[in-house]
Amino acid sequence: MVNVLFVCLGNICRSPMAEAVFRNMLNDAGLNDKIKVDSAGTGHWHVGKPPHEGTRQVLNDKGISHEGIKARQVVNTDVVNFDYIIAMDAENLGNLRRIAGYKQTGYIGRLLDYVTDSKIEDVPDPYYTGNFDEVYDLISSGCRGLLETIRREKHL
Repeated sequence: MVNVLFVCLGNICRSPMAEAVFRNMLNDAGLNDKIKVDSAGTGHWHVGKPPHEGTRQVLNDKGISHEGIKARQVVNTDVVNFDYIIAMDAENLGNLRRIAGYKQTGYIGRLLDYVTDSKIEDVPDPYYTGNFDEVYDLISSGCRGLLETIRREKHL
């Protein structure tokens, strides 16, 4: 089983959107029995809450389920239990690397590293910008690239 964790700051906008989009891609590819996906935030403010209404609206508009997704905070064991830990931006990437320290971990990187033609490196936080549609497009592109990479690296 390949384990993927998407991470943003509060786990209510970007990372739950990525979790839902990636889960949908796994369903379409028939890989949900081979790849497990989750999301978390580096902050604790929204623990237990559902995704932001803007995230839910975009996912609903695209016909993508967000059922069962609740915000949680990254815990120390996440960095050793997940094979791919995917941050939405440089700030959260740095936080994840601090949490990992010298522990043996899977890959820790940014989602947009998987988009070859992206002119930006960080998925902007729609909590502040309100641009959930732009974030959906970026996340979808990143998730497609990540899935291609996992399939190639893990021979799926």
